[in-house]
Amino acid sequence: MSIKPTLWISRKLPTAVVERAAKSFEVLQFEDDVPRSSETVIEMSGKAEGFLACNSEKFTADVVLQLDPRLKIIANYSVGYDHCDVPALTAHGITVTNTPEVLSEATAETAMLLLLGAARRAVEGDKLVRTGQWDSWSPSFMVGKQVSGARLGIVGMGRIGQVMARMARGFGMEIHYYNRSRLSPEKEQGAIYHSSVEDLLPTADFLSLHCPATAETTNLMSSERFALMPDGSVLVNTARGAVVDEQALMTALDSGKLAAAGLDVFQVEPGGNSKLAAYDNVFMLPHIGSATFETRNAMGFRALDNLEAFFSGKEPGDKVT
Repeated sequence: MSIKPTLWISRKLPTAVVERAAKSFEVLQFEDDVPRSSETVIEMSGKAEGFLACNSEKFTADVVLQLDPRLKIIANYSVGYDHCDVPALTAHGITVTNTPEVLSEATAETAMLLLLGAARRAVEGDKLVRTGQWDSWSPSFMVGKQVSGARLGIVGMGRIGQVMARMARGFGMEIHYYNRSRLSPEKEQGAIYHSSVEDLLPTADFLSLHCPATAETTNLMSSERFALMPDGSVLVNTARGAVVDEQALMTALDSGKLAAAGLDVFQVEPGGNSKLAAYDNVFMLPHIGSATFETRNAMGFRALDNLEAFFSGKEPGDKVT
C-alpha cells in the first residue's frame, strides 16, 4: 500500500475540495480559520510535503530560508502569487502553482458591479434609503455617470481583462486596452490597443485594472497618471491594492478629476483604508472578487490538479516561475 503525501490546508475551504483532497493526501487542517503566522507556516513545513495555501500566508525570503526540506510544493488557492517570493522558493527547491482561468468570470462580474455601483452612486443611494433620509425627488437628484456607450480602458488584457471587455460590450462600451503585448485580432474583438499606459489613460472614461502586482506595477496609478485621465472619470480596481497609490487616489477624488472609484482590493488587507471609507463616491468590497460557490470550488479543484500532478511525477499545469 502506497503512503499518501501529507498536505496542509491553511484555511477553511469548501467541503467538496477537502473531501477530494482526502482521497489523495493525508490532510492536516486547523479548526479555526485565520491567517497563519510565519511561525506556523515554518512549523507546518516540517509536517507536510505540500501546502494548499492562500494569500494570507506570506512566503517571504526570510520565511523561505527557515522552511523544512520536507516541503516540496505550495499550491496557491489564488491566481495572484505576490505573497510568494518565487525566486527564493525555487532556489529552495519548492514548486509554486496558482489557479488561473477558473476565477476570471467571477472577478470580472465583481469589476462590473464596482463599475456600475461607482458610476451610479450606489453608496450614497443605499445610505439615503437605509437611514430614512430619502424624502424628496427632483431632476437633479442623484445624477450619476452613464456607462452605456462610454469608453472603458483596461490595464492588463489577460483572462480577466478579456472577460471584462466581453461583459462591457454588452453595455455598448468602446474598449481600449494596454497590455505588455498586443492581442491577436480574434482576442481583441475590436478593442483598441495602446502601447503604453500613458497613451491609454486619456481615452478612459472608466478605467479597470487587471494587472498583477509586481515591482513594475506598484503604485502604477500615481498622481501623474491620474492627471492624464478625463475629468470626471471612474477607477475600478479588482487586481491588487499595491497597483494604486491610495493617497493619490484620494487627491484625485477631492479635486474632481475622478468622479468615483470602485475598489475590491487595498494596500492593507484585511482592513482596507479608513480614510477612503469617508468617501461616499467610493464603492468598496472586502476582496471578494472570486467569491462565488462555483468559483471557490473550481479554485480548490485546480490547486488539487496541480498537487496531484506534482506527486505523480508530472509537471503541474499551473507552475509559476
